[in-house]
This record gives sequence, C-alpha cells and structure tokens, in this order.
Amino acid sequence: MQANYNIVAVSQERQAYEDHIDKLDKEIATLKQLVAKLETDRDVDKEAYKEVESNLVTLQAKIQEQADAIAFYRGIVSPSDGAAGLRVQSFKLTRAGSERAYNVRLVLVQLLQHDRKVSGDVGLIVEGMQNGSEAAYPLADLSAAEGGADWEFSFRYFQNFEHEIVLPDGFVPERIKIAVNSKTRSIASIEESFSWASSRG
Repeated sequence: MQANYNIVAVSQERQAYEDHIDKLDKEIATLKQLVAKLETDRDVDKEAYKEVESNLVTLQAKIQEQADAIAFYRGIVSPSDGAAGLRVQSFKLTRAGSERAYNVRLVLVQLLQHDRKVSGDVGLIVEGMQNGSEAAYPLADLSAAEGGADWEFSFRYFQNFEHEIVLPDGFVPERIKIAVNSKTRSIASIEESFSWASSRG
C-alpha cells in the first residue's frame, strides 16, 4: 500500500484486457468463418467458370460443325460458280499408324443436277520423286489392303471415299492427281490435281 499498488485497479485493468482478448478472439473466429466461406465461394465460382467455359467450347464446336455442314450442302445445291456436274468437294490427307502410311479422304459431289444418279469410278495417282527421278504410283500400288483399285461410285448428291495408302521407301510425294470418270451420259468426267503438302490436315 505504501508503494501505491492498488490491487482493485490492477484487477479491473486485467479484466478489461481479458474482455478485449475475448472480443478479439470472437472477431478472429468470425473472420475465419468469413474466409472459409469466401474460399468455398471462390472454388464454386471457379468450377462454375470451368463448366461454362467447357460448355462454350463445345457449343462453338457444334456451331462451327453446323456452319460447315450448311456450307457443304449449299455448295451442292447452289455452287458459287453456278456450274453443274461433278466436283471434288474436299480432299485431305492425314497420318495413319505407320511411318509412311496416310489416310486419304475424298468427297465427291454432283452439283445442281440431282434428278438422277451419276455413276463411274475415281482413279488416284501420287506423283513425286523416287531416288532423284520422277515417279508416279496409282492407288492399286499404294493400297495398304486388298481392293485398292479405282473407287466406284453411284450417287445423287455426294459420296465419301476413305482409304489408307503406304508410300514406297525413298519416294517423296509432291502431287495427287484425281481422275473422276463418269459413266453417266451428259455428265462429264473431270480431272483435278492437288499439292501433297497443302492437302495434309
């Protein structure tokens, strides 16, 4: 008491500190709950965004697919040049299983004239260089399986052709010549040439 030490005042001050600590502990607990809620909301938003992004990509792919289909059929019914007859609508090469193997995909269409079927066959020749000299191989020589002769067709609108070819060793392809031989009167045969490099997809 002579040192002016007031037990009551110290006790009151200590209680005030403890009350303040309790208040801070409650605020910390509240903030932890808020942080946990925000983290959960963030994770939910992230998953929702991923789902929306995935759905958007899928939707864009479907729209592009439908646009390509519309353009394809419009090209058959109303070609830009207004010319009737046979045409190679698309030609594409893609790598197959082995090193020198390729998948050939060709779409042949009949433009404007759809009142009757057109029939015939499609011949394919790959031209290039073989050990420094010009060389050409027909489909029958490149076929990976039996039945590699010319493709027969009979259709009113379009027909797809798919075949696997294997290039000989030492052969460097440069061009693909396609001869579409029509056996239907009044529908002319056609020939088209494609660059090997630009046809690869």
